[in-house]
Amino acid sequence: MTHLAESLPGAERPNFDHSIPAPSLRPSSNGRGDLLEVSMGPQHPSTHGVFRMDVALDGERVVKLKPVFGYLHRNHEKIGEGTSYLASMPYTDRLDYFCSLTNNWAYALSVEKLAGLQVPERAEYIRVITAELSRLLNHSCLIGFLLQDMGASGTPLMYAFREREKILDLFEALTGARMMCNYMRFGGCRCDLPEGWVAQAQRVVQEFPTFLDEFQNLLQGNEILMARTQHVGVLSKELAVNASMTGPMLRASGVNYDIRKVDRYGIYDRFPFRVPLGDHGDVFDRYMVRFLEMHESVRILEQALRDLPAGPIIDPKAKLRGFRPKAGEAYGRIESPKGELGFYLISDGSTNPYRYRVRPPSFVNLTVLEDLCLGHTVADVVIILGSIDIVLGEVDR
Repeated sequence: MTHLAESLPGAERPNFDHSIPAPSLRPSSNGRGDLLEVSMGPQHPSTHGVFRMDVALDGERVVKLKPVFGYLHRNHEKIGEGTSYLASMPYTDRLDYFCSLTNNWAYALSVEKLAGLQVPERAEYIRVITAELSRLLNHSCLIGFLLQDMGASGTPLMYAFREREKILDLFEALTGARMMCNYMRFGGCRCDLPEGWVAQAQRVVQEFPTFLDEFQNLLQGNEILMARTQHVGVLSKELAVNASMTGPMLRASGVNYDIRKVDRYGIYDRFPFRVPLGDHGDVFDRYMVRFLEMHESVRILEQALRDLPAGPIIDPKAKLRGFRPKAGEAYGRIESPKGELGFYLISDGSTNPYRYRVRPPSFVNLTVLEDLCLGHTVADVVIILGSIDIVLGEVDR
């Protein structure tokens, strides 16, 4: 098996042919040396938001590409310095608006380090459950969007959105909102699970592997998918590390680094799960790693829902009104679905952070876009961008 995540021994994976020749990174000459400069976006449907790329082309081949950010800038970090710690929680929902609950967790973790708060065991379990449900939601939709970028009909995306709706139903029942959940609190969670929520979540988790099998049978082995993803947008292990890539982008290049394993934040050390790795670092590996991560998220969710304890959901010492952590600094990070999401805070003892800084994976992972696109065609650029998995809310934050 030539394409097998080395951290998943024995996993059954198709023996796909990676012998398709890789594209030359040297642009051909048209005899005159003329380059065509094209602006892709910000209205382009495949830029996943108001994002633009200045592309220089030699024929159809990319010889230069400059990402242009800033069309959605919302001044998130300066707002965080001008408002109270608690009032910033709803703003975090709007970073990666696909995964608001993981945004909440990263911010809460940083404040908890700053204030020395302890999270009750039941709240830790709820945080893991909502985070892994967010990972399922994010990865399934990313694969649907990637196939749509590739020119597929809306069927794969609608399959993904069908499952997304089931998870959003759970989030709505728990938090009162489907996307902007504003659920985490410093030292725990805002409210406990409603009656019947665990049983409903167990049904969703139990049925999810059937969806994954259906999805894989629909897509894998498709000749167009193989041709469009293999040897396209290759990210070497060395560049991935040097450019600070994280998340599926990094692991698809073969680097075994998952913050859930490294930092063991929350209670992730209680759940055995594997870290899928790629072999080639191309678009296909980034696609496959996300598929395998969803299988591992199902394993974590089965354990967490089974072992969920009773008890309080917030540290009784947590004072949400007039919250004033002592002077100091803290950095809290998690393994969000897109990579390392971190919040760096400096407290001067007042009700507002003196400094508030976000380390968003979408922004950092975009920095290698030109390296991945050089030598490829314009059509490949769309696929490569889609495989990075960005949300503009945390790029321009």
